[in-house]
Amino acid sequence: MTITIVASSPRTGSNSLRFAQYLKNILTESGHDDIRLVDFAQYDIPFVGTGSLQPNQLTPFQQELISAWEAADLVFFAIPEYNWTTTPQFDNAIHQLGGPAFKHLFNNKVFAVAGVSSGRGGRQPALNAGMVLNKIISFTNSFSVVSPKIYESHETAINLDEGGHFKGHEVYEKTTRAFVDYSVSVAQRWAAANLVEAK
Repeated sequence: MTITIVASSPRTGSNSLRFAQYLKNILTESGHDDIRLVDFAQYDIPFVGTGSLQPNQLTPFQQELISAWEAADLVFFAIPEYNWTTTPQFDNAIHQLGGPAFKHLFNNKVFAVAGVSSGRGGRQPALNAGMVLNKIISFTNSFSVVSPKIYESHETAINLDEGGHFKGHEVYEKTTRAFVDYSVSVAQRWAAANLVEAK
């Protein structure tokens, strides 16, 4: 299984990156070795209304994001909560990639979403992202699944160090691992169902 983790904060060394690295660490411990991590710190996607993405004119960051997403069976999004919603960068990336030229990014995938907070937030960005992903999958007649289990990473910097290593409360570790295990299980079931259909 190929897994891509997207840390969708434009801030260098963000809490979203810490959480994304923690997900990668958990997955690696569980035996997964085909994992790609994309950090929005190099984000340069033009905002809707000021430009658009052209498949044959991608910047290095755009190519990295799209190729990692394209290759993935399971895509994790770690999305920071800014003022009780998602970041404009995440929303814009989804809007720019949700058209015909990049429709394949929303086909035959499993998406898992986590909201990241320095305090006690995280729910709203995860819910918003799931809603938009489902809408694009529906509108483009694609076949993908958004996992119903979201995660809220509370007090991220207290629970994770800069390298994404756990240092906090045992409940945080337990619930994050449950989120990862659930997401992987959904992806495995989705892959198995697709193999049956292909026969």
